[in-house]
Amino acid sequence: MQYRLKYDPGAEAVHEAMPAAPSEALTLALAAACSNPIRATQPYGEDDGVIRMLITDAAFAVLLIGENLKTVTVLQINYIG
Repeated sequence: MQYRLKYDPGAEAVHEAMPAAPSEALTLALAAACSNPIRATQPYGEDDGVIRMLITDAAFAVLLIGENLKTVTVLQINYIG
């Protein structure tokens, strides 16, 4: 089942400000997370299956996985390129 992607406004602004190549890589990784959030991400701290992290070559994102509503919410993005 496909999860719906949501953004914190600050995280969305960071993603929009990223250069094209790193932004595309993050977009593809987020798409994978929407298809299978646990497989496409890593635990963030204690593995509770709710707060996860997504790492690309140039970015780090903290995600909130909403199992009941089938949502992946991007809480924070750090661009490290």
